[in-house]
Amino acid sequence: MNQVQSKFCLMKYFFSISFFLILTTHLFAQRDEQAAAQFIQSAFHLSEVMLHDVASPPAAARFYAYSMLSAYEVLQRNQPDMLALSKNFHVVPDFFEVSLPTKFNPAFCATYAMLETGRLILPSGYMLEEKQLELIKIFQKNYKLNVKDIEPNRQYANQVAAQIVAHAKKDGYFSLSILPRYKPSTKEVGRWYPTPPEYMSAVEPQWKTIRTFFLDSANQFVPDAPAPFSTEKGSSFFNQLEEVVAVAKNLTPEQKAIAGFWDCNPFAVTYSGHAAMGVKKISPGGHWIGITGIACRKANASLQKTIEAHALIALSLHDAFVSCWHEKYHSDRIRPESAINKYVDEAWRPLLQTPPFPEYTSGHSVISTTSAEVLSYLFGENFAYVDTSEEYFGLPARSFKSFRAASQEAAISRLYGGIHFRDAIEAGQRQGEAIGKYIVDKIKKLN
Repeated sequence: MNQVQSKFCLMKYFFSISFFLILTTHLFAQRDEQAAAQFIQSAFHLSEVMLHDVASPPAAARFYAYSMLSAYEVLQRNQPDMLALSKNFHVVPDFFEVSLPTKFNPAFCATYAMLETGRLILPSGYMLEEKQLELIKIFQKNYKLNVKDIEPNRQYANQVAAQIVAHAKKDGYFSLSILPRYKPSTKEVGRWYPTPPEYMSAVEPQWKTIRTFFLDSANQFVPDAPAPFSTEKGSSFFNQLEEVVAVAKNLTPEQKAIAGFWDCNPFAVTYSGHAAMGVKKISPGGHWIGITGIACRKANASLQKTIEAHALIALSLHDAFVSCWHEKYHSDRIRPESAINKYVDEAWRPLLQTPPFPEYTSGHSVISTTSAEVLSYLFGENFAYVDTSEEYFGLPARSFKSFRAASQEAAISRLYGGIHFRDAIEAGQRQGEAIGKYIVDKIKKLN
């Protein structure tokens, strides 16, 4: 072989190796992207069960938090570059190591562990068993996971999920039923009491007792006190009351669309004659879990980044709800509908149905702002996206230039809907921002 032929063969060899590496890398990236998409789809199955169960907003956030934490733990234990989140919780879990299966499939185990945790902690978690079986078939077909390797991987996922569930059982959730029940005040004016059409009892009045993940306590970020209740014209409270009425009279089609898009009231009821019908709607936290999935897909996020984003948002949502619910039952403020009916117009009704819990601060304002802070850290300050989360419920998608723009729209939607006063919205945004920045700072210190 002459020198020219030798060089040609050498170039051909290196070209073949390079082509093989490029092809392998492409196939790996494509498979990782498919696994991330599968995780997002499986996460939506959690939302479907919560819709079935009519999970309250704070309870839904708790369910998401532990389910996503299971997925994160599966990956983090085997990826040294991932943040050790659980070791930096306010209460560090007593997790222990679990032996890896010989042919460990992280994508399958993480997704299966998420579903398994949901199966164990959701009231109707048994509905996820079908999704677990479907997941096994998908990984057999699309990821060539052999039958003999499925059971060891499934057992590993179940063992991790069991540890998460054991930790969840100590967070105070199962003690809520034995704590004092909430009784609306009959002596103090300006306090919350049930609203039409169902006059439901107050939801989760003792949620402040639930253990947090990142926050030190439920009252770590206490907002400024709300405007004092007053029926005197010109007072801060009465001015806000009149603002709600005035806004309701002059709503534009766009403002009505905004209110409907961010309604997220799992307790909504409509009437047809004497028949009452529940209207299925995703919780506020579920909406932001949906946004997280949308952001991951647009960013072509890896499976690791996708699970990290979902876990951080779910854990942040949980803490934000604990903080918000602490304030709600501390200030115990009357809803606009009740105040307007009693002091201005007894026939007045808001555009949206009033949720069954005290008014201050606005829950959507708190958790949306918290979520926007965390997502902005993960994906960037000016991450534009189209929110299709509500298409499942028949509502058209909306476009946003950033997560903060979306959170601001979510907050003001409560005024358009007639279910919150302005100070509850603005104080809720400040409360949510403080929580979000606190969590982001904790994450940064782990890097």
